[in-house]
Amino acid sequence: MKRVFSIIAAVGIAASGLALAAPAQGVPSDAGHRPPVQYIPPPIQWGACANPTLSRLGAECGMLVVPLAYDRPTGEKIKLAVSRLKHTTPDTQYQGVMLVNPGGPGGSGLIYPVLQQFIPNGAGLSYDWIGFDPRGVGSSEPSLTCDGNYFGYNRPYYVPVNQQIKQFWLKKAKNYAKDCQVAGGKLLDHMKTTDSVADMESIRTALGQRQINFYGFSYGTYLGQVYATLHPDRVRRFVFDSNVDPRDVWYQANLNQDVAFDRNMGIYFDWVAKHDDVYHLGNDGTDVEKTYYRVLQQLRSHPQAGGLVGPDEWTDAFLGAGYYVYGWEDVATAFDAAVNQSDFAAIKKLYDASSGQGPGADNGYAVYSAVQCTDVLWPQSWALWQRDNWRTYEKAPFETWSNAWYNAPCLHWAGRPGTPVNVNGRKAPGILLIDETNDAATPYQGSLEVRSRFPNSVLIEGVGGTTHAGSLSGVACTDDTIANYFATGVLPARKPGRRSDLQCDPVPQPNPSAAQLRSATPQSGLSPGLQELRRQLLPQVH
Repeated sequence: MKRVFSIIAAVGIAASGLALAAPAQGVPSDAGHRPPVQYIPPPIQWGACANPTLSRLGAECGMLVVPLAYDRPTGEKIKLAVSRLKHTTPDTQYQGVMLVNPGGPGGSGLIYPVLQQFIPNGAGLSYDWIGFDPRGVGSSEPSLTCDGNYFGYNRPYYVPVNQQIKQFWLKKAKNYAKDCQVAGGKLLDHMKTTDSVADMESIRTALGQRQINFYGFSYGTYLGQVYATLHPDRVRRFVFDSNVDPRDVWYQANLNQDVAFDRNMGIYFDWVAKHDDVYHLGNDGTDVEKTYYRVLQQLRSHPQAGGLVGPDEWTDAFLGAGYYVYGWEDVATAFDAAVNQSDFAAIKKLYDASSGQGPGADNGYAVYSAVQCTDVLWPQSWALWQRDNWRTYEKAPFETWSNAWYNAPCLHWAGRPGTPVNVNGRKAPGILLIDETNDAATPYQGSLEVRSRFPNSVLIEGVGGTTHAGSLSGVACTDDTIANYFATGVLPARKPGRRSDLQCDPVPQPNPSAAQLRSATPQSGLSPGLQELRRQLLPQVH
């Protein structure tokens, strides 16, 4: 689902209980994932960060050398870009390193040490926050990119209503896979989640830590699940926000998303109707939804914004409203302008912001494909894809075919597929799980499944919410629980049954009514500056 953030040290060992690290073990498991050799990475040479935000915060950046293939540790090497924002508390209060993964797969994590300041009550200040670009991502070397104009304009309708459209998309997906085969070469065989788990072990070893702490969003929760399965003794305090269902990696997960996004768009259109005094699109959600689809059909034959906004750009511009409540007002304002003023400039701007074009613009998508297409062998029968997606489209038309074509390169992917690790958290310590009831990108049933597989875990539910990966958005019930866990290691009580353990308010829907518009009082517990920064860091997964 598209979219979707030195010398080995032994700081504070005596007081914190942390010990000098054991060597990285590659990808251990009881299912044949552990190579028979060990890899000891060279120290990271820390220096200044190019990112101005990290530089301003006093973070350090460097490169970590790791094997392309962990079963050949003396063979070809690649480099991971790593950032570090050190703890500011006395060393006697040091809690160790906190690795962060923002999701994707394919999301850049270098900037995420900024989350140190988001944890309430200063509970993040006793950790060294570690950001990293996973292999193939961003500033890591090599950085995978295949076709920076893949999401360019003038694409035909997503829905394959005729043979010509179907053949266009099949050919486009096949060509992208070929381009990535040329661009990625040997890297494509070593882009699985288990490879990134091994990289996390190398980071741990290079930083001189016996254990790690971890904050994973979206796909990052699956990375954390696999790590905790293979290395339960290395797990200290882990937070998983918006949990991937390990049963559905990855073909079925995307079909499940289609249904969930369709539901969330209905919730969104109801919200737009509730604020008809602002957006003038009708006071009934069903009618607003009909307007959305009416415009979509008109754009098939009459594209707007100089011919650049057709039905696909229209669909993609609205997709963010299914992910989060944060951008609801922007999408509704653009919707209003398109319908009531025939002005599609804001729709085009929303699409441009979500897609990106030009050299390297497809890096996130390339890595997304490289990971998902090789974590497991996808169905190789187009007839099966076609049947499943048409059946799903009948009940969930909003983005079913958009999502199908997004993943279609997996039909032709060159990387060698693997077998997913059987996620099992019985040996892992207490882990904090977070999700909202109507999360679309990683549907809520996934969080219940992860909770059942990690019997020491506890699940916070943002009751009724539609926001994906929304922790640290100012909801005190959720954020204070995270802070207390980071400070003390204590979790809320686990309750019997297949259910959440703590029920909190969700990230609140915006209120754009005249009385509340641009209120001086923020709607969440974050300052306006932190709200904007949080919004820029939204992790997304397709």
